[in-house]
Amino acid sequence: MAVPQAIDTLSRRASLLRESLQKSQSNTESMVTILGSFDHRLSALEAAMRPTQVKTHAIRMAHENIDKTLKTTEVILTQFDLSRQAEATILRGPHEDLEGYLEAVDMLKSTVHHFSSNKSFKGCDGVMNHINSLLSKAILKLEEEFRQLLATYSKPIEPDRLFDCLPKSLQPHSETSGHQADGGKPEHQARSLETAVYKTPTLIPARVLPLLHDLANQLVQAGHQQQCSKIYRDARASTLESSLRKLGVEKLNKDDVQKMQWEALETKIQNWIHYMRIAVKLLFAGERKICDQVFDGTTLNKDQCFAEVTANSVAVLLSFGDAVAKSKRSPEKLFVLLDMYEVLHELHVEIETIFEGKACTEMRESTLSLAKRLAQTAEETFGDFEEAVEKDATKTTVLDGTVHPLTSYVINYVKFLFDYQSTLKQLFQECVTGDKTESQLAIVTMRIMQALQSNLDNKSKQYKDPALTYLFLMNNIHYMVRSLSRSEAKDILGDDWVQRHRRIVQQNANQYKRVAWAKVYPIILQTLSIQGLTPSGSSSALGSEGANNSGVSRASIKERFKSFNVQFEELHQRQSQWTVPDQELREYLRLAIAEVLLPAYRSYIKRFGPLVENGKNPLKYIRYTPEDLERMLSEFFEGKSMGEPKR
Repeated sequence: MAVPQAIDTLSRRASLLRESLQKSQSNTESMVTILGSFDHRLSALEAAMRPTQVKTHAIRMAHENIDKTLKTTEVILTQFDLSRQAEATILRGPHEDLEGYLEAVDMLKSTVHHFSSNKSFKGCDGVMNHINSLLSKAILKLEEEFRQLLATYSKPIEPDRLFDCLPKSLQPHSETSGHQADGGKPEHQARSLETAVYKTPTLIPARVLPLLHDLANQLVQAGHQQQCSKIYRDARASTLESSLRKLGVEKLNKDDVQKMQWEALETKIQNWIHYMRIAVKLLFAGERKICDQVFDGTTLNKDQCFAEVTANSVAVLLSFGDAVAKSKRSPEKLFVLLDMYEVLHELHVEIETIFEGKACTEMRESTLSLAKRLAQTAEETFGDFEEAVEKDATKTTVLDGTVHPLTSYVINYVKFLFDYQSTLKQLFQECVTGDKTESQLAIVTMRIMQALQSNLDNKSKQYKDPALTYLFLMNNIHYMVRSLSRSEAKDILGDDWVQRHRRIVQQNANQYKRVAWAKVYPIILQTLSIQGLTPSGSSSALGSEGANNSGVSRASIKERFKSFNVQFEELHQRQSQWTVPDQELREYLRLAIAEVLLPAYRSYIKRFGPLVENGKNPLKYIRYTPEDLERMLSEFFEGKSMGEPKR
């Protein structure tokens, strides 16, 4: 029973479920029908609203375009307003307010850039043409202002202003400026010049340089590099040349130099050395400084511009040095050649720094070439001097046998050379320290000394008296040794050279004594050497015929006294006119003579004086006491004239 009931229940439930599904299906179909009706209505509504939406979008886009146009118009009007303001400033010119003028030019450039970079401003060609025309006029006025500013503030510098910028040691009123009276130049002075402080002169006022820089920058940006460079070059080059002319620089060639008297040329050379320092350390350094400042940050070639400014001035300065180097060589020119070489060597670092860059290559090479030419001429002058010394054929004869003018000239010349040791070592390409071998300077000096000795040997042959020949050689070689051994030359020549030549002095002194007194000494010494002479105080030594027991007769003794008197008086008369200028050497010779003569004469007087004194007219034969001879010997080598009274 239970099963049929369950089936019946399920059947009822199934029927209810089927009815529900049918109702749901019916409802769904009704809803679909209703929704389909809504979709149709919405499509119709959308179609009806589309024209309104299109109009609304168009209106919104129109508003946006209007806003953009208004903004663009505002920008254009602003640019036009700025352009009108700039135009008014441009038309007034830059002279009254240069800074404002430059701002106006920048404003116009900004306007051009603004319109050029915005494609929407294609319709502004007329405005652009007007502004560009205005800019062209502005640049031309800037060129003129650049020219006027340079002309106004580019004035030649007076020499006194330049002198004030020099170290005190080089200022004209300084006691140590230039060369010393004797022509020498101590090494310490050369070293002090290397560390001396120079004050760069103000070539253009500092307040003007920024204005010139801004003007140059505008001109270069506008493509006017050539015009800008030419204006600057013309103004500064002429000013620089005028400053040098005021200082005294002049263009001279080889012929001009050759025609000058030596004193005038020497003065011009010393001035040239002074001018070179002023030009390089003050004027050229100053020109480089302002050139770098004016064109800083621009694309203009600063080195080229500076080279064009200084080219002619450098050429004028170097032309004089070149003319001197190429002129006829002479010994007196050697020292000024060394001075010229030395100043170029001193300025080498500054020249390399100031004239840097490819554009200045010619100036650097010209200066270096001149230094080499001066060095070559100096070396050749050494050879000329050596030859001139050896072949000197002057007729000047020193009658008293003193130091010959040639000797003093050559020795002073060599001593002055050693004031230039560092320069000469540089010139001969030697190291400062060197090695143990003879330096080139020592070799040259020894050759000059040898040439002098050779010439002195020839000059000594002019004397007829052999004694005077040896005295002459003794005096001159002694002067050489004494002078050089007291100078820096001793370190170069060495002790061997000094000792060797001292021996030569001694040899000539010995030869003088041997030759000069060859007739006097034998008169006394040979008599004293006779054996068996009795003391002069022994009367028993005399026989009835006036002879002593040695066989020496009174007549013979008298004759010897007479001969001695004649020979000694002749020597005294002649040799008191001779000269030994060195006091020490003079006293040495007198003492050497006295040490032989006086003891022998005293012995002679002591032994044989009584033979004469006991006879007639003893003073006729014994004219001089030993003291008289000593006094007369002290008059030897004093260089007395014939008529000068005896002391």
